[in-house]
Parts: sequence; C-alpha cells; structure tokens
Amino acid sequence: AAMSRKGVKALVDSLTRSAKHFNKSEVECLVKLFDTVVARASSDYAGAGFDRTVFRDTLHSAFGMTDDVVLDRVFSIFDRDNDGCITVVEWVEGLGVLLRGTLEEKMKFCFTIYDLNGDGYISREEMFQMLKNSLLIQPADEEPDEGVKDLVEIALKKMASTYLFVPFLLQDYDHDGKLSFTDFEKAVRDENLLLEAFGPCLPDIK
Repeated sequence: AAMSRKGVKALVDSLTRSAKHFNKSEVECLVKLFDTVVARASSDYAGAGFDRTVFRDTLHSAFGMTDDVVLDRVFSIFDRDNDGCITVVEWVEGLGVLLRGTLEEKMKFCFTIYDLNGDGYISREEMFQMLKNSLLIQPADEEPDEGVKDLVEIALKKMASTYLFVPFLLQDYDHDGKLSFTDFEKAVRDENLLLEAFGPCLPDIK
C-alpha cells in the first residue's frame, strides 16, 4: 500500500539509522528502487515486498550474480524472519552489508553463505559444493567431481602450509575437514583474499 509522505520520511529516517552504511539520500533511492521492483513483481505479498525469484532476478541484473546456490543463500540472509518475502527494511539493511559492510560484517556474511546447513561450520562437503558451483572449466580427461575434490584438498593444504589455519589444524583432531567461524576469521584477517575462498558471493567493486 502507498505510504503517506510523512510515513515515507519516517521510514527513511529509521533506515538511515539502522542501515548505517548509507546516507539519507542513498536510503531514499533504495526505497524508491524497492517500490519500483515491488510494483513490477506479481507478488502475493500485497505490496509489502517481493519473493525469492524477484530477488534473484534483481541481484542478477544489478550485480551480475549468477550462481543459484549463492543467490538462494543471500536471499536467506536478507530474509531475516524467514517468511519468504523481502521487506523494505530487509532490503536496505541487507544491501548495507552486501555493498558497504565492514570486514567483520562481510566475514560473517561469507561464512554464512558457505555454511550451507547452518550448523556453524564449513565442512569439506560444503567446500566441495561451493567450489563445484564456481568452477567453470573442467579438464577434458578428468571426472568433474574428482577435479573439485582435488581443488578442495589443494586449498586446504595451501592454507595449512601458510599457517593460516593453524588453530583449525590443531583443533581438527578427527580430521573431519570442518572450519569454524573463528578459524575462517583468523585466516581472512591474515589474508583478505580468502574472504571468498570457496566461491564469489559479493558483488565486485564495479
């Protein structure tokens, strides 16, 4: 439903405070964009927001994000109340982290993307799944899955050889290949390039 001018102003003021990373004029633009997307969508949410399909199409056209698994995970992070609908508050605050987040916020965001089952760890199987989705070219003489498994092992060995995951290696007594957030955070702080180690999940700088 259309909001009064006073209601829009109150919403913008509130979101400017809660989203932190956007100024007032940027929030106004994002609210207008949200309204445009909602108006174009054939939604069951009575103008309150839009669904997973519209969200994925929007991120694809705006940022070139194409990986279905990643887009579904991003949707889940934005949709904080898990009702299947992205509201204007979820939209603006989610974009605040996606586009302007601090390193701490982006580490939590990427870790949550890679933790496919939400158990607080990135397992070897989850690494495999994410790398399988992001790997574009497979050697002609090798089974695709075997190539990805090799890549997971190489990545873990490389991380171990540069001492980025020493705490992880010391704690992983059963060698189950799981990374906790603490392990991930220590590695990324030591080498920021590892933020998206298991596949691209943030828009590029452009």
